[in-house]
Amino acid sequence: MITFKYLGLIDYKNAWDYQEKLFNELINIKKTNRDLPLHKQEELINYLLFCEHPPVFTLGKSGSENNLLINKKTLEKEKISYYKINRGGDITFHGPGQIVGYPILDLENFSLNIREYIYKLEEVIILTLNEYNIKAERLKGATGVWLDSDENNETRKICSIGVRISRWITMHGFAFNVNTNLKYYDLINPCGFTDKAVTSMEKELGEKQNIQEVKNKLRKYFEKLF
Repeated sequence: MITFKYLGLIDYKNAWDYQEKLFNELINIKKTNRDLPLHKQEELINYLLFCEHPPVFTLGKSGSENNLLINKKTLEKEKISYYKINRGGDITFHGPGQIVGYPILDLENFSLNIREYIYKLEEVIILTLNEYNIKAERLKGATGVWLDSDENNETRKICSIGVRISRWITMHGFAFNVNTNLKYYDLINPCGFTDKAVTSMEKELGEKQNIQEVKNKLRKYFEKLF
């Protein structure tokens, strides 16, 4: 079973703390269930959280601080938060107009390994974009969802993915640019890349999109694939 929750516009740290709470609860349930007979085991609930964040840069545990191109004083001036966090990947941006998805799942419930899980997250985004006649793809050697992945000078990222997994429980997830203000990406090397652009649905389609409609389509494909 997957429980869906929409957290609205929420401070990044508050959402991170909430994820950690659910994540640790599921890990503790798995640990307890391991020593119990089947009929006494507690049901493990999976979650899908959707939200948006005020402007924030997050740096994954394998990322380089050199990919943040501004100093602390400029962060404060621009009112951008900054966190070093415990997901994989490098630096990325979250802000209004971006759909952030945090699946907190027990991958053993879905018989998935890590690579298959990432593939399915990417597929949710690809299928959603297909409904808007945007051809999205994967890029060899990089996670996330890309446009024109075979064109070196035109390749651009529309969705970032970075996760943490322990005991097959997931947290963190994807950041999908719908109506995102792309100027913030000029202040970082997105995901550590210096030769790739970032885009949004608004930029590709030439007008703001109905973000609630996009959320509904994402949920539809998430339910279909998971």
